[in-house]
Order: sequence, then C-alpha cells, then structure tokens
Amino acid sequence: MKKTERTNAFRTGPVNIPDRRTKRGGRWRKKGFVLLLSLLLLFACWTLYIQIRIGQGTTLDLHRKSDVAVVLGARLWDNKPSPALKERLDAAYAGYEKGDYPALIVSGGLDNPQMKLTEAEGMAEYLQQLGVPESDILLENKATSTYENLLFSRRIMEERGMKTAAIVTHRFHGARAEDIAEFLGYDDPQFVLAPTKELNLWQTRGRETLAFTKWLFDKTSLPDGK
Repeated sequence: MKKTERTNAFRTGPVNIPDRRTKRGGRWRKKGFVLLLSLLLLFACWTLYIQIRIGQGTTLDLHRKSDVAVVLGARLWDNKPSPALKERLDAAYAGYEKGDYPALIVSGGLDNPQMKLTEAEGMAEYLQQLGVPESDILLENKATSTYENLLFSRRIMEERGMKTAAIVTHRFHGARAEDIAEFLGYDDPQFVLAPTKELNLWQTRGRETLAFTKWLFDKTSLPDGK
C-alpha cells in the first residue's frame, strides 16, 4: 500500500518542465535588440562623419585665378533659374567681374520634358542679363547629376585647352563637388561657394547626407573619365 501511494504521489505531483521555446525566444529578442542598437549606432556614426565632411567643404574658397568657372546647375522655375540657382549664378558673376576667370561653363540638362530650356540655357540667359557676353559663356546641356556636370564640363575644358577651373556651387554642396572633382582628375580645382539663403539649411544638409552617401557608393563603379 505504501508503495502504491508513493507511486501515485509521483504521478500526480506538479511537474516543472523548462519551456525551451520561451528561452529561445528570449535569446532571439536580446540578439535582435543588440543588432538594432548596433545599426543605430553605425547610422549615427556615419551621419556624423558625412556631416563633418560637409562642414569641411564649407571652408573651401577661391585662392587663385582659373581658366574657367564651372557653374553647377539646379532646377529652373518656369524656364528661369530658381532663387537657389540665382545664388550660384550671382556668385559666379561676382568672380567673373573681379577677373578671377575669363569664361564660364554653365552645366545642366533638361529638368523635365515640359521645360523649354535646359538648366544651362536658363543659366546662360540670366548671366547675359547680368552683363556677361554670350561669347564668354559655354553651355553643357546634358548633365543630370553633379558627377555628369563635372565630367562633361571637363571634356569641354579639354576641347578648348583649358587647364584649371573654379567650381561654383552652394556651401553645403562643396565637399561632394570637391570629392567628385578629385575623382575626375581636376587639376587643383578652386571653389566659389554661394551662401544658402533661399534653402532650408537643415533639410538641405539632410538631403546632402543621403546624396553624399550615394555618391561614395556609386563612385566604386563609375568611370573617372581619365
């Protein structure tokens, strides 16, 4: 009888079996949290690095005369330069008027099929209104990116025997433009950097962070044009 009671007690007593699925799920949650935290930290470090690069670009400045200025295009509004593009063109004209360069290459293709003018054509019209003779303006009408702006403009320079260039753009854009120019083999490019008064600085720097990141990945597979 005692043996039977012991057996029944063994059979009916509480059984504590570890739930392996719960432990496994907990481990995966911890790993997922660590991975997410690592990705966020990596993203923060990368963003900081790009922002530092962008900040360094704002210190670029023209320190010697050049054969030509390359004005990087931006959007037209109703076939005329947008307020932001006018900032670049005004900066380019100021250097031209001082005698820092005797000619200008305006670079930019067609924004969209509805436009009548390419960016370059709209820029040329604006510069002529400021007083730059048509003979001193060279048009590059095909570029759709900063890389193409500088690649196609360099080809125009080579065709005309021009060796040195001043690159005209905005301050936030200077670092990426410098990196692309170096990639394309520009000879000690100078920079004319327009202030950013017509654009939201924080939104602009945010977009530039993405654009700079894309460029750094793209240039591993792009031809340097040399």
